[in-house]
Parts: sequence; C-alpha cells; structure tokens
Amino acid sequence: MQTPISVNEKKDFVRWFLNHYQLKKRESVWILNYLMNHETLLSSVHFVQEVKFCPRGMEISAQGVSDPPFRFYKGQVMTNDAEKSFHDLRMNQDEPVYIQMNFDKAQQCSKYALVLEENPYLPKDYYLNERDKNEADRLLSLSLLKHRQRQIENKIDEALIHGKREEFKDLCDALTKLKHELKAYV
Repeated sequence: MQTPISVNEKKDFVRWFLNHYQLKKRESVWILNYLMNHETLLSSVHFVQEVKFCPRGMEISAQGVSDPPFRFYKGQVMTNDAEKSFHDLRMNQDEPVYIQMNFDKAQQCSKYALVLEENPYLPKDYYLNERDKNEADRLLSLSLLKHRQRQIENKIDEALIHGKREEFKDLCDALTKLKHELKAYV
C-alpha cells in the first residue's frame, strides 16, 4: 500500500513545476494555480501515468515534449478544451481527479517521483509487450510439458511394478514423443 501524498507535497511539486517549465497551453497554468490555491481540491488530485484510463483526468504538457498540449478525460469523453475541464474541477470538487504531467525527463525527475502514485485504473498487463507475452506462454507450455513428463514417468514406474508390459511400452513411446516436444522449448 502506498503512503498518501500530502497536500503540501503536491503544492510544492506544482509550484516547482510552474517555476521550471513553460506549458504548451496557458490555461494549464491557470488550472495548476487554481489547484495550488484550493487545498480541498488538491487533496483529491492524484498524479499518475497513463491518465487516459482514469474516470476523470487531465494530461498537461510542457514545451519540449511531443505530447498534446492538454487533454481532459471524463468517462469515455476526451476534450482539448481546458475551460471545460476547469469548470468540471470547480463543480465536482469532491471527486478524485488524476493528472499526468508530460515534461522533458519526467521519468528521471525526483520531484515528480515524490508525488507520483500508482494508477489504480491501469490494466494489469498494460506494460507487458509481445516478447514478454511470448516468453510467459513458452514458460507455461514448458511447465505443463514437464508436469506431463513426471506423470508419464510415474505411470511407467507403476507399469513396471505391476508387470504390465504393453502399458509400459505405450508409456515409453509417449515419453519419447514428449521429450521431442520438450526440446522445442529448451
């Protein structure tokens, strides 16, 4: 469980951000200043990554990055209109709002890391790439084949103990085929 970020920590970050970055849209400056001056509202703010998955969120970009200047997400609707989002902020002050800040070297910024929270709406497998999925599939298949191998080996032991020659031969053939399959995964 993550420790909640205090209003003062958020305020310090926003102040620092406004002093160090030029925003692409001037309305973004107004929104951030408004948040800084309204602590009850700031207590409902959560800085996250991938805000597009959140029920209510803003994406604010500084100069020097390729991200869009401003986006506001509410439910399935996205708008570039900062005034609409400002109105929504004022009218729904008790609702959580998630903010993604896009700026140069954001991933290496310790001040941003201090206020950044885990996005609770991010799909569990969002950061998995195709290579990771293929490797997970390979390991799962390998694990299942090894389990099947142990089962066949146990049945071979049973067939030997009970003198069941035909079953023993069939199981040995099955084990040989399985070992050929296993070679493809190792």
